[in-house]
Amino acid sequence: MNTSINASANLLKEKNISPSIQRIRVLDYLQNSKNHPTVDNIYIDLVKEIPTLSKTTVYNILKLFTEKNIARTVRIGNNEARYDGNTSTHGHFKCDKCGNIYDFNVNTEELKFTGLDKFRINEYHIYLNGICEKCNTE
Repeated sequence: MNTSINASANLLKEKNISPSIQRIRVLDYLQNSKNHPTVDNIYIDLVKEIPTLSKTTVYNILKLFTEKNIARTVRIGNNEARYDGNTSTHGHFKCDKCGNIYDFNVNTEELKFTGLDKFRINEYHIYLNGICEKCNTE
């Protein structure tokens, strides 16, 4: 096994998830993918090497990963779910022209929320839409 696959298997074990080949490959795919793939993207790419893989299995794995906080669901604009293997605090920018989603850093120390003094915030997401640098220069 290569180093990336071993790291994925070890992370699953740390999260008390049985490291099946399907789970290992989906996690490895997410952690090495910067395009925030959909279930279809993951399925189409991995079924070539795991012919017994089904879309239902991919959905179930991603549901488990989000519950165990080793992946996040990203929804920007439309209702399409994309997935991110980077669970650190960061924002997402979706290009309205090409549809690509980009990560960007967020300084959470500088975020200010007003009008929520008596609320309890469990999580937050920073999503921006616009035109990416590449599309903006075309």
